[in-house]
Amino acid sequence: MRALLLWVLLACGQAHAADLLPALDAEKQYTVSGVSAGAYMAVQFHVAHSAVVKGAGAIAAGPYYCAQGSFWRAYYNCMTPGWFTPLPSTQSLISETERLAKAGRIDATANLSSARAWLFSGTEDGTVTRGVVDGLRAFYGHYKTATAFVGDKPAGHAMVTKDAGNACPASAAPYINDCDYDAAGELLAHLLGSLGPGQAVAGNLRQFDQGPFGTRDISMHDEGYVYVPQACETQRCRVHVAFHGCRQTRDDIEERFVREAGYNGWAEANRLIVLYPQAAKRYWGTYNPRGCWDWWGYTGAQYATKEGPQIRAVKAMLDRLSAPRR
Repeated sequence: MRALLLWVLLACGQAHAADLLPALDAEKQYTVSGVSAGAYMAVQFHVAHSAVVKGAGAIAAGPYYCAQGSFWRAYYNCMTPGWFTPLPSTQSLISETERLAKAGRIDATANLSSARAWLFSGTEDGTVTRGVVDGLRAFYGHYKTATAFVGDKPAGHAMVTKDAGNACPASAAPYINDCDYDAAGELLAHLLGSLGPGQAVAGNLRQFDQGPFGTRDISMHDEGYVYVPQACETQRCRVHVAFHGCRQTRDDIEERFVREAGYNGWAEANRLIVLYPQAAKRYWGTYNPRGCWDWWGYTGAQYATKEGPQIRAVKAMLDRLSAPRR
């Protein structure tokens, strides 16, 4: 009987396996955003692929390559820097960025002067402090990126929304806070330009198989999500990538981030596909117990470049969405 039950469960799991990510002939210029580790990942992805990524939104994150391959630097210097653990200087990080560009490991930094960035730091955020976000602001400022900064909202460490989640000052699961402020809408408007009014969600939030993108051994989940507005089933649309934060994976909070972060209503009204790639917790091999995106090097020394395993996987997902419909 036990063997029969196991067979039934396996058969059902196979029958309900996620579909492949669709080819939708999407535009080949993209925007990205994220919260916390997801924001660090968004910045990395932007800088690595600045030829095709035209803007980044970052909630509670610091400058590109801040951790420089060190978990300890990430934790101490790039989240809550102090007298003995200062944030790396803007000039030192710019020098590293230029070195990587010269080696061809990231796109030419000249692209950043025509890009846009939207940055947010909550006044109640004690996890990633204001000075860290100021460091990202200085980094983008060096490259003359058109940057907007919001630093006056009483938000804790979380994705900030109009009406979903915890009380605004909280820094607790699911790390989605009701601050009467629509961060997703504000950052999309800055990155993309004027938006039509948000609509009730009428499109299709789909699970898809991340396996074909080489995600199994790099602390990424077997499945991700993509929101496809109804219009984008037949028309060409833009694509935005939204990176969740640590402890916001589907195993932690189920579908709350992909449904409550605030992107989908704007996406429906503005012909915008939203890709929600999913990281995963790992306790052996690749050690990532909180399901964070790699912004300190747990997947290898190339993590912040075009050859970074997670960056490469997400870029392949974008290439798939931009492929001609079949």
